[in-house]
Amino acid sequence: MYVLCSPCVLHPALRAEGITKPSDLELFAKTVKRCARFGIEMVPLPCPESLYLGPGRKPGTYLERLNTLEFSSLMVNLEQEVTAVIRERGPPLCIIGVNSSPTCGVSSTYYGAEEGRPPKREGRGVFLSKFPSVPAVDVAVFARYRVYLAAPLFSEAERGFNTSIARFLSTHLFDVHLPQEAGDDSDMRDVREQERLFLYNKSALEDADFIVAIIEGADADSGTAWEMGYAFALGKPVIALRTDFRRVGHHEHVNLMLEQSATVVGSAEEVLAVLQSPCMKRQQRISP
Repeated sequence: MYVLCSPCVLHPALRAEGITKPSDLELFAKTVKRCARFGIEMVPLPCPESLYLGPGRKPGTYLERLNTLEFSSLMVNLEQEVTAVIRERGPPLCIIGVNSSPTCGVSSTYYGAEEGRPPKREGRGVFLSKFPSVPAVDVAVFARYRVYLAAPLFSEAERGFNTSIARFLSTHLFDVHLPQEAGDDSDMRDVREQERLFLYNKSALEDADFIVAIIEGADADSGTAWEMGYAFALGKPVIALRTDFRRVGHHEHVNLMLEQSATVVGSAEEVLAVLQSPCMKRQQRISP
């Protein structure tokens, strides 16, 4: 498995001067870690802007700096190079782009102001738009892959369901923290083990990019509810999985406070949609 990626994800020095922030470097590093974690090869795209403008270029839109016949000719040649790679290796999982880039933007690009439109517009950059059949994922989305799975874990059925959800997420390249695997989950653990488990799981919550919470039954498990509340207070997105069709009110599946602090879904596939799984994006592209 491989991904094509904007070259600046691997080589940030290729970016225009002055635009790279520490948060960008963190996203790039997390993207590299995700690929390493799941054995995904990263194949960088050529950088049309660097090849055309040279190193140390100033920021600018497509219309300001790149709207020339020479640049169009260069992109034709680069498109042929990338197409040859895809033909030889097969389709990539996706292209990892960098939003706002005039060439490698995924859902936004600094194209330039014309006909009263603002310089930044929706859509792919001019280079990524050459590959419409390949799903594209912004680096800020791809870099968020650490999931904390909050769920009751007191019966064999609960633990088995938790494990199945964790494995399902792992097949979609998400790194899952499963509290039931963190240590002694019996009622015989001593005070020191309880403190260790609390601090260990609390740290995992703080490090997670997403919290997936299982809220089955008449009321959510108390520990799960605490984890959801703590995650919400930290500003982390919470996805609540509830396959139970029963409702507690006309407008509520379960506790109002939990619903208002989470995105409630009814299946594991819906969880993947909220998480923006790159595997799902690829499947959607190849479906008839």
